[in-house]
Amino acid sequence: MTESFLQGSFVALVTPMKGGKVDERALADLVEWHVKSGTKGLVPCGTTGESPTLSHEEHRAVVDLVVEKSKGRVPVVAGTGSNSTEEAVSLTKHAARSGAKGVLVITPYYNKPTQDGLYAHFAKVAEAAGDLPVVLYNVPGRTSVDLLPPTVEKLCRNVPNIVAVKEATGSVDRTSELLERVPDLIVLSGDDSLNLPIMAVGGAGTISVVANVLPAETQALCAAASKGDLAEARRIHKKLYPIARALFVETNPIPVKYALARIGRIGPEIRLPLTPLSASGREKLDPVLDALGLKAQGAKAAVG
Repeated sequence: MTESFLQGSFVALVTPMKGGKVDERALADLVEWHVKSGTKGLVPCGTTGESPTLSHEEHRAVVDLVVEKSKGRVPVVAGTGSNSTEEAVSLTKHAARSGAKGVLVITPYYNKPTQDGLYAHFAKVAEAAGDLPVVLYNVPGRTSVDLLPPTVEKLCRNVPNIVAVKEATGSVDRTSELLERVPDLIVLSGDDSLNLPIMAVGGAGTISVVANVLPAETQALCAAASKGDLAEARRIHKKLYPIARALFVETNPIPVKYALARIGRIGPEIRLPLTPLSASGREKLDPVLDALGLKAQGAKAAVG
């Protein structure tokens, strides 16, 4: 089951926008920055990439661009999930054609399938992925459905290319239970404040929001944890913990797009029904960014 590239810091990429469209130049610049900063993998079109409000054409174009601009230097794990199984199948087939090295598939949201439904959904999407490794994505706080450990175990036992889980239940115990059931499962943290705790009990890395603004530091934490350098990992965790919390003062990706705009990496645009970070949100986030040396550039700073 082991896929050796699924370790370390993978960034849950934002999707820069300008004039109502994907800002392809800004996205290409982000890809280059992440490669040079040591990020181990790129994950376009996930929650942080505003996938629910990307058209199918935009979704495919973003995946294509990220694969093209990364030039094989780091793997691309494309978000291809949907609450429609057929839509997820279609996006997964496209990711495979595009040259992605894996796919991240979220639990279907809103329609709240049973565990049997989740099993059938992921099995069908994994079949469409061909030889690509599939990363299950469980974030019940956003989807209102929890992919339970027995279902993960059943999927891993019966579907060879389901190899990993992005674990975002907020529970380190969940990671321990998953690894007890499936010892060779690759668990990637989906909660930045828990990156170190999850790696401490056997996780392989993270699919990170914080890495959007602090890519080198997020990878440094993963590297220290994987080497067993607990003192260094704790030092970096302590540094990153405040921003790991502050980037969720409002719905993700509102705060992280604000932060990136504030430091001049992207423009401030976000797509409805999400709206720019509120004044109260800025009051909470700005001091944390300042303390990390992420000073405002002015021209691109997002406002509410």
